[in-house]
Amino acid sequence: MGEKTLTRMDLSEAVFREVGLSRNESAQLVESVLAYMSDALVEGEQVKISSFGTFSVRAKAARMGRNPKTGEEVPIHPRRVLTFRPSHLMKDRVASGNKS
Repeated sequence: MGEKTLTRMDLSEAVFREVGLSRNESAQLVESVLAYMSDALVEGEQVKISSFGTFSVRAKAARMGRNPKTGEEVPIHPRRVLTFRPSHLMKDRVASGNKS
């Protein structure tokens, strides 16, 4: 598999080609959508994109961890983590790409 990364610029270029907005408007649209999604996640909302997946924030409790190098126990503070759960359609699409 290649090491290519899809970037914001790639997304705005795709909007430019597919929708026909100017490059500047396409970049602003992509930025607006990503900002809206980020704001919703910060507020604790789920972001569900049909046929793609669901982004959500999960609270993780405090726990004791261990430094693998020294074996010393270290407290891990409670935190919020971002999770992504792909839809069944996305899982199937990715899996079909594995077939050669």
